[in-house]
Amino acid sequence: MSDDLTADVVRHWREAAASGVLLDGFHALKHALRFGAEVRLVLATDKDAVLALAAELAPDVAERLDALVRPVPASLLRELLPRTHPTGIAAIADRPHRDANLATLARQPRRAPVVVLENPRNLGNVGAVVRLAAGMGVTGVITTGDADPWHPNVVRAGAGLHYATAVERLDLGSLPDGPLYVLDPEGDDLRTTVLPDDALLAFGSERHGVSDELRGAATRLLALPMRAQVSSFNLATSVAMSLYHWSAGPTRGHGAGPGTRA
Repeated sequence: MSDDLTADVVRHWREAAASGVLLDGFHALKHALRFGAEVRLVLATDKDAVLALAAELAPDVAERLDALVRPVPASLLRELLPRTHPTGIAAIADRPHRDANLATLARQPRRAPVVVLENPRNLGNVGAVVRLAAGMGVTGVITTGDADPWHPNVVRAGAGLHYATAVERLDLGSLPDGPLYVLDPEGDDLRTTVLPDDALLAFGSERHGVSDELRGAATRLLALPMRAQVSSFNLATSVAMSLYHWSAGPTRGHGAGPGTRA
């Protein structure tokens, strides 16, 4: 690649990255394409290897990848990224419009819950929750506090599935309407409750749990079954247990179908 072409790639990448979403690795890009992301620039160290991976795992996006991928030296990708993914591919996509996400979260009636994470601290946990939400077909994920739910580490942990659900950061006072079920050790056993489709399922931070403000706003406090002397579950595990309980409810017939390896 000539110096002029290298400079052109670097300029376009940095311009796109200033306001866009980093899709780090094949699986993040694959999911983003499947769920309608506007992908602006795709760089790969080995285009043939990427297309071979697409043919094996995601033939539905192979043609688009062939048109989008721009081959670059590995040294250039290392220059542009804090760390490179083993699949040797990265992309920049537009972030969904906030107004569209807020409209999705507020829409009534909802056919699936909204997950609320109060002041989460671990970005990997947030990404895992987004991935769960997408897989279970819930309406969206809301975070409160300082952590950006679209941070590159969250998107990486979520495998690009932010585009399959509505992900936004809001204040507690701006939550959408709906019955608020707050997970708290002092609550009623989750197994005694049928969670409605329009529920807000709220989870506290990994260390401190839910705030007094959130607890006081709850329609109902619920607790996960847990063995005595075990301190807590991982945040993503707690969300998974709660969403599975919702999906197994007596009126469910519209949840996510069987999963796939890809």
